[in-house]
This record gives sequence, structure tokens and C-alpha cells, in this order.
Amino acid sequence: MRSLTFALALLASVAPFGAAQASTHLVNFRAGYDAGTVVISMSQRKLYYVLDDGRAIQYPVAVAKPGKEWLGSARIEGKHYHPDWTPPAVVKHDHPNLPNLIPGGSSRNPMGVAALTLDRSEIAIHGTSATMRGSIGSRASYGCIRMLNEDVSDLYGRVSVGTPVEMTP
Repeated sequence: MRSLTFALALLASVAPFGAAQASTHLVNFRAGYDAGTVVISMSQRKLYYVLDDGRAIQYPVAVAKPGKEWLGSARIEGKHYHPDWTPPAVVKHDHPNLPNLIPGGSSRNPMGVAALTLDRSEIAIHGTSATMRGSIGSRASYGCIRMLNEDVSDLYGRVSVGTPVEMTP
């Protein structure tokens, strides 16, 4: 039994996908959401994964740029490791030189190591490319929530399809 406990503790300490240490913080969080809910504060540029003890895990994120933001409820519809990325029409319009597809795992793929797609059109919580890491903490996306790769890896392991997501001002 002791070796099983050690093995489980060892597995729990390993970041998914070989990622670096996540930049998470435990914070007090008593906002009335059920445990397991993902709450995103656009103004704070933070994502919270609500725990059942009045606390949450807090992650820094990039949120939508002005005019591209959304508010309200969603659910995680899919979990994808090293997803391919096809630029949505609005992104392709603004950046016509982008290829029609960037394969998953490419260093140029803006989805990073993982994506949690939402039940909203073309919106995901996802990692980022190395060149876009500096955007974390800003208003930079077309509606998606951008996280550091190590943070989206951590969150990916905590959520499941159907997890509720709340976007707040």
C-alpha cells in the first residue's frame, strides 16, 4: 500500500505533457460558483479553477481584445492535445499571410500544447506559442483565453468535457 501511495504522489507531481512548472497560485475565492467551475475575469486577466474549500487555483491569462470579448456561460466541449489550428475567417481577414493550417506541435501554432474548446463558435482556452508568451496578462486574442503552456497543461488535467466556464467582466 505504501508503494502505491508513493506512486500516486509521484504521478500527481509530474506536469502533463512534460511541461514546466505551472505558474498557479491558491487564492481565497468565495464568489458563489460550484467547485470544478472555471471562472475567467476579463478585467483581472485571470482564470480561476474553483475548489471546494473556498479557494481557487489562479492562472494569468490573455483575454479578448476590445470588440472581440464575450461574457456569460459556456462549457468545455472538447480536450485536445497538440491541436492543429485553422485560422478563423476574422483572423485570416486581419492576417491574410497566415497559412490555412498550422499543424499541432508546430512552434508557430498559437494553440500551444493543448486546447479546451468551448461550446461557443471558435472559442477555446489554450496554450500559446513562444513568440506570444508575452501577451499573457493583456487583451490580445480574438475571443479565446490564452494561457502559458505549463498552465494550460495543469488545467487540462483538472477539467473534463462538460466543465462549466463563466466569463465575467
